Amino acid sequence: MGNWRAILAGGGAGLANGLFGGGGGMVFLPIMAGDSRLSPRQLYASCVGVIFPVCAISAGVYFLRAELSLLTALPYLAGGLIGGILGGRLYGKVPTQALKWLFAGFLFYAGVKYLL
Repeated sequence: MGNWRAILAGGGAGLANGLFGGGGGMVFLPIMAGDSRLSPRQLYASCVGVIFPVCAISAGVYFLRAELSLLTALPYLAGGLIGGILGGRLYGKVPTQALKWLFAGFLFYAGVKYLL
């Protein structure tokens, strides 16, 4: 991917993340998949590596604007840390085709849930 395309993709993902409180990965993954020579496993891992700082920046902006409820977020963060560790350990054991279907299923579920 050319540098300018990568920068624009990053800007789009950051914008989605900032506007929707998440979702930058939904922008990064398809773009990186189309323009990358990474294996599917490297692609997913790289996407997580890119989205982490984007989420941290968005959270910092929300915090500075006094719109982040740490008391509400903490239990989700605790569960997310546990889930992240488990997911990272299971990652190499799940076939990449299954990961694609799981990701697509999650996006579909989230999209329908968001509309209702």
